[in-house]
Amino acid sequence: MFSSTAPGVLILDTGTDVVHAEHPIVAPGETSVHGEHHGGALPAAPVRAIRPRSAAEVAFCSLGPAAEAFITGAAGAGHTRLGPKLAQLNTLTAAHGHAAMVTALERATAFGRWKASAVRSILAAGTGLPTPLPAGNALGHRPAHSHRAVAGRDAPTTKAVSS
Repeated sequence: MFSSTAPGVLILDTGTDVVHAEHPIVAPGETSVHGEHHGGALPAAPVRAIRPRSAAEVAFCSLGPAAEAFITGAAGAGHTRLGPKLAQLNTLTAAHGHAAMVTALERATAFGRWKASAVRSILAAGTGLPTPLPAGNALGHRPAHSHRAVAGRDAPTTKAVSS
C-alpha cells in the first residue's frame, strides 16, 4: 500500500467510512491493480482464449492444447490466413490420426512453422526425427590414442612372460 501522505486513489464508502481500495498513482502505461479485488492473483500475461466459430475450427481445436498453442503462435507471428488452411489440417488429422497430429503440431509450434505444408512435412518425416535439447556441458570425449595414458584405464596391459 502507500502512505497517507503519498498521492493516490482511495475508494471510500462515505456512508460507513470503509476503505474499499487504495491505489498509488503510477507512471503512464503502468497499472495499479490488486489481485485480491478480482478473486486472486492476476496472471502475468493476459490469457486470450481460442473461440472456434466454424466447423473446421471446432474440429481442429478438438486436438486440445497443442492445437490452441499452434493457433496462438500463428496469430502471434502475424499469420492471418490460417482459417482456410484448417480444413487441410483436419484432413491430415483424419489421415494420420489424433496422436500423430498432436505430436506434429507440438513440433511445428516449437520450431515456429505455422503453415499446413510444414505440418504435412513433419508428418511425412515420421517419428524418426531427433528431439532437440537445450545446450548443455561439452561431452567429455577423449580420443582413443591420447598422449597421456591414465593408469589402469588407457594404458596397454602387458604381462611378463617367464619361461
